[in-house]
Amino acid sequence: MTKTVTDVICPFCGTLCDDLEVVVSDDGKELLEVYNACAIGAEKFLHSQAKDRITRPRMRQDDGSWKEISYDEAIEYTARMLTDAKKPLMYGWSSTNCEAQSVGSEIGEAVGAVMDNTATVCHGTSLIAVQDIGIPSCTLGEIKNRADRILFWGCNPAHAHPRHMSRYSIFPRGFFTGKGHTGRKMIVVDPRPTDTASLADIHLQIEQGRDYELLDALRVAFKGEKLPDVVAGIPKEKIYEVAETLKSGRFAIIFFGMGVTQSLGKNHNIDEAIAVTRDLNEYTKAAIMPMRGHYNVTGSGQVWGWLFGFPYAVDLSRGFARYNPGETTSNDLLRRDEVDAVFVLGSDPGAHFPFSSVKKIYNRPSVAIDPHETPTTEVCKVHVPVAFVGVEIGGCAYRMDNVPIETRKVVEPPEGMMTDEEFLKRVLTRVKEIQGV
Repeated sequence: MTKTVTDVICPFCGTLCDDLEVVVSDDGKELLEVYNACAIGAEKFLHSQAKDRITRPRMRQDDGSWKEISYDEAIEYTARMLTDAKKPLMYGWSSTNCEAQSVGSEIGEAVGAVMDNTATVCHGTSLIAVQDIGIPSCTLGEIKNRADRILFWGCNPAHAHPRHMSRYSIFPRGFFTGKGHTGRKMIVVDPRPTDTASLADIHLQIEQGRDYELLDALRVAFKGEKLPDVVAGIPKEKIYEVAETLKSGRFAIIFFGMGVTQSLGKNHNIDEAIAVTRDLNEYTKAAIMPMRGHYNVTGSGQVWGWLFGFPYAVDLSRGFARYNPGETTSNDLLRRDEVDAVFVLGSDPGAHFPFSSVKKIYNRPSVAIDPHETPTTEVCKVHVPVAFVGVEIGGCAYRMDNVPIETRKVVEPPEGMMTDEEFLKRVLTRVKEIQGV
């Protein structure tokens, strides 16, 4: 016999699709089928059933081999590593729930760590821009029900957020958008002819790294002022056409991704994109939203914003929260040799940090908390496998539009396996014992 769990939240990307159906065995120990998810989301659920899954902590030996250790030994190593370090780095936090992020923040405060999340290499520049000039935004539900002008800038949701267009932005029939995609105009700004661009009514194939110029040109075009013949590789006629298309809608939304946040200009690009949205509001209703990647990277920023007042790159080493991106961000700290221990949870810097930073992680006391085997677990001294958050344990996560959603547990984790929160609570208790608190 089997049973079907409905209204399951997908823990893959920031879209947090909430309509999944998961078939599990009657005893709740085996996950059999996943319906309504994209291919990547379904694989995240099914991967929890891998027969070769590592279920116990392990420590890397001097010869490169691994030795299985107990959770108690892993907790002791982690607590000692963090308390002995003068300035540990606690990085990641994007693929876990807010409850674990909260406990981890308490540990960071106790040991004087630098707390940083994956925004440091993706949408951290967006957060800086929001701090500069604010952001006129909305929820994905409002976009589904109201938006008829959709602009994707520097992002490719067809691959990165596979169900975003079908659930919220292009295809769904909302309360005021009953015609679905036929009642919407879709614009894509991208230097490459992506799968998303192939669906667009207008594709502006911008020159790489010249986003700021085109954004500024749009502001000029809104006002009908004179433009040069070509801006950022785009003829002025196309720019005027896009400006009029956006102005003629009832509700325009700008989605932007790492093509803008991590290209030349960085946070200044986002400053200008927000200014475009502000100007557009003089003609129609308009909003802007970052396409956040990891399913709960938004949540870590929310938790730290409440606790420390800053969303990422929080330096607690002086006993109070400091924030200075470029100084207190992970790659900068690693490359300057300013941290002497590395703790990673819910992310994979080994796969996307520069080699110079990964090398520094390898040469320091380090712990990786992750249910997967990843490039990061292979360079850390200790790998602690934990239950899949959103699959084998529930908890709060924030969608890309800053809406908190409670994820659901659908299947039991392997017997004896700890969750992120349980492991962190044990580490916190041990840290306090070592410190005599």
